Amino acid sequence: MKEKVIFCVDIKAFYASVECVDRGFDPLNTPLVVCDKTRGSGTIILSVTPFLKEQGIPSRLRLYELPKRNDIIFAKPRMERYLNISTKIIEVFLDFVGDDDIHIYSIDESFLDFTHYLSYYRQSPLEIAKTLLKALNQSTGLYATIGISNSLFSAKVALDTEAKKSIDGVAYWPNDVVKAKLAKITPLRDTWGIGERLEKRLNALGFFSLGDIQKADKQFLKEHLGIIGLEIYNHANGLDYSDIREKYSPSDRSLSIGQVLLEDYFQEDILVVIQEMTDDLILKMTLSHLMGQTLHLNIHYSKDRGGGFSRQQKLDKPTFDYEIIFEGFKHLFFKYYDGSPIRKISIAIGSLIPLTHYQLDLFHTYEELEKKYALQRAIYSIKKKYGPSSVLRLKDLTKASTAKSRHEKLGGHNRK
Repeated sequence: MKEKVIFCVDIKAFYASVECVDRGFDPLNTPLVVCDKTRGSGTIILSVTPFLKEQGIPSRLRLYELPKRNDIIFAKPRMERYLNISTKIIEVFLDFVGDDDIHIYSIDESFLDFTHYLSYYRQSPLEIAKTLLKALNQSTGLYATIGISNSLFSAKVALDTEAKKSIDGVAYWPNDVVKAKLAKITPLRDTWGIGERLEKRLNALGFFSLGDIQKADKQFLKEHLGIIGLEIYNHANGLDYSDIREKYSPSDRSLSIGQVLLEDYFQEDILVVIQEMTDDLILKMTLSHLMGQTLHLNIHYSKDRGGGFSRQQKLDKPTFDYEIIFEGFKHLFFKYYDGSPIRKISIAIGSLIPLTHYQLDLFHTYEELEKKYALQRAIYSIKKKYGPSSVLRLKDLTKASTAKSRHEKLGGHNRK
């Protein structure tokens, strides 16, 4: 069987690098951060240049954590610009492989399967990687790093643990070195897919490196961690059977909306925010001709208090009815909220099914259902033509509301 050749490509400090290139600066020697200072000292810095990373400044921090310096250039986030550049990057990828052999992992990171292209290029994976890096730089002015191996997992780990630290930005782990390379990785949280919470559980079981997991008993890991234990064991041993061409389609999709608040919110004000976020969630469902049944509410308290809660509840039946869904979120909120100041909130609805599957009951007629849906479609049509803030509730004009400022953003940041 032919050994797979998977590239994991990461654009260095993507947002900050785009801002540098647009200003005619080199990201490798420019002290620039992407951050909207007008949102206060607690706002999150979206990206810092490789130049600042080399000086010990992390890629993600809050504005007040940034060292006080006079040479730092601040750039407001421009999400539409970043999406446009991301499209150019994909166009470069398409010059090398077909679209079936590309998996977009995030706006700045992608997997490419070169397995069936080596005979065409008649080059080694390292040579192809260097050609690709040059093409990306010439097309966009951006720098990238590439991890190469025989699977998505090992290519990603090669990228994170070796390519990002190498001089030429490339790390190649062929099949005969993968297991030995993986065995050295510690702490476990440096491994793709292992967060701090899972790392603590693995540490408690006596595992501190992937080498430890390679020697483990598979059944032991399954008994203590379930199916994830088997996945970790396989990955630690360089076994990953995922295929880029087999596109993943989740069996239970969900729609969600979240935001970080710029000041502490309490019960009365946060209900305004939940209400307007529910409005936006309903419009998403209307656009997709869907209704849902499982509600998720996630509340994070301010950093001084810490904690929060994440809870869900299942409605009696799938619906797109605003009153039912909003009352469900209110019920979750009042049941678990302890009065602490709130700084982050997200809501979601899952167990989605097509609107055509709606079941009538004794208390509602088809005409009532049609009238509600027609109203939602009309609101959506107005917002599509005149902007998301063209139709608002009176509460959306109060000081507590975040609707207008949120609608002006993309992914929580400035559009332009």
